[in-house]
Amino acid sequence: MNPSIAYLGPPGTYTEAATLAYAEYLQQTHGWSSQLTPRATIAQTLQAAAAQEVAYAVVPVENSIEGGVTVTLDTLWQLECLQIHKALVLPITHSLISRASERERITKVYSHPQALAQCQGWLAKQLPQAELVATPSTSEAVLHAKEDTLVAAVASIRAAQLYGLPILAQAINDYPENCTRFWVVSAHSGNRGSHTSLAFSLPANVPGALLKPLQVFAQRGINLSRIESRPTKLALGEYLFFIDLEADSHQTTVQSALEEIRGYTEVLKLFGSYDVLSVQPLAAPPTL
Repeated sequence: MNPSIAYLGPPGTYTEAATLAYAEYLQQTHGWSSQLTPRATIAQTLQAAAAQEVAYAVVPVENSIEGGVTVTLDTLWQLECLQIHKALVLPITHSLISRASERERITKVYSHPQALAQCQGWLAKQLPQAELVATPSTSEAVLHAKEDTLVAAVASIRAAQLYGLPILAQAINDYPENCTRFWVVSAHSGNRGSHTSLAFSLPANVPGALLKPLQVFAQRGINLSRIESRPTKLALGEYLFFIDLEADSHQTTVQSALEEIRGYTEVLKLFGSYDVLSVQPLAAPPTL
């Protein structure tokens, strides 16, 4: 099997780094050679997997500094068939990349909104004169920096090497223990694992509406490692709730819990069980 894997491109993004690490894992564990296919947005990456244009999609879901990646959660809720196969935890180290002769000459800094937010303290102190401009990906930011000597990008060392640009500063993220969790998703059924993710909407916004489904897990001793709310986009004050369990959905206690909370929820979606894999960025190929 030679699976195709979609990821947020172009090459050089942190999502590509996580995808390369997952491809290496598949090679080592299954002997598979993966084909990586970049997509322009996170939504398009997930849609490619849902349409079975690719075998897997790798998308960011949560950063240790900035929290959840909302477009991933919103798109996953909207699509009907995707299941999580693996979680990948990748350390994130941002660099300032530019052709500028000195920092004081930089007028704009481009990057993905998450990356800019993760470096906001450093940027405010070191480049107070620069305008911060959001881009769909960190690699696209590097392309801006390649075209203009007064522009910088916040991106990875690998991105700088891929596009042949100088690195003016390394490790500029405000917190050194910065990491991002990615999900590997597919239209095919997932496996068993140490974690389970699900989401649900509530039938009414009344006192205790959220407490009741959460108590179902507490009464069975099932730990929740994460809970996050997202607006339903249907009415102000109505929310979806995304939950990660530290348990396998095939366990009898989890199955009974899921059956019970169906009575307290309007729509319940189970995204599957999976293991969590810590990965490291692979070395970059020779500079272009």
